[in-house]
Amino acid sequence: MTGPEDTGQDRIRTDIAHNARVWNYWLGGKDNYLIDRQVGDTVTGMYPSIGHVARADRAFLGRVVTHLAGDAGVRQFLDIGTGLPTVDNTHEVAQRIAPSARIVYVDNDPIVLSHARALLTSTPEGRTEYVDADAHRPGDILSAAEGTLDLSQPVAVMMLGILNFVLDTDEARSIVRHVMDAVPSGSFLALTHPTLELGGEGNAEAMAFWNKNATPPITARTRAEFAGFFEGLDLLEPGIVSCARWRDGGATTVEVAQFGAVGRKR
Repeated sequence: MTGPEDTGQDRIRTDIAHNARVWNYWLGGKDNYLIDRQVGDTVTGMYPSIGHVARADRAFLGRVVTHLAGDAGVRQFLDIGTGLPTVDNTHEVAQRIAPSARIVYVDNDPIVLSHARALLTSTPEGRTEYVDADAHRPGDILSAAEGTLDLSQPVAVMMLGILNFVLDTDEARSIVRHVMDAVPSGSFLALTHPTLELGGEGNAEAMAFWNKNATPPITARTRAEFAGFFEGLDLLEPGIVSCARWRDGGATTVEVAQFGAVGRKR
C-alpha cells in the first residue's frame, strides 16, 4: 500500500483518455474528464453496443460475487483491475452476504487510488484494502495482499476486463498462472474479456481508434485464447459464454461481445 502522501497525483493525465475513467463514463458516472467523454463518445459511435458491454460486465461481477460468497462460501476476494468505484462493488456484494468477508482491490491508476481509499470501506467484521500495483507484476500484488488475505485459504480472484490490457497472450497466461499457483485448492478465478466473436466484429475499428487515442492499449481474444486462461481449472456451468448470459436466469436477451467464465481450482 502506498502512503497518504504518495497518491500519484503526478501520474494523472487529463490530456489523454484513460480506460478507468472512460468506463466510468459509459456506466453513467461522473469521475471522468472531457477527453474521456470525447473518446468514449467516438468509440460508442463506432461500436454502439459498448455501453451494453460495460453494464453487462458490471452485472456479471454482481452475480459472480453473489454465488461465490453465498453458495460457494468464499470469504476472501482479490479484485485485480477494479477500476473506479461504482454501485455494488465487490466488497459491498460480498459483505452483504458474509459480513466477515475480506477484499483486496488492486489497481494502479492514481484517480482510482484516491477514490478507492475514500469509498471502499468495510463492515466492522470484515476488511477492505486497496493495493496500488500493476497487473503485469503479480508477485507484487500477492505480497501486498498477504497483509489482508490468508493465502492458505480459498480466494476468489477477480480479473474482469483487465487481461485485455496485457497485449501478449503468453504473458497474460503467465500472470494468471502466477496468481492461481499462489492460492489453494477450492479457490476461484473469474474473468471477462472482450472478443471480436459473439457479434463483436465491429469492435475492431473502435479498438484501433482507442489504441491511437487512449491508454492503456487493448486487445481482443478468441474463445480458444480465453479458454487457455482456465487451464487446470474446472469451469463452473455454463462454461464460457457472453458475460451477459452467465447465470442470468434467462433474463438477458442481448448478447454482448465479452466472454465471461468462472473456474475452480482443484
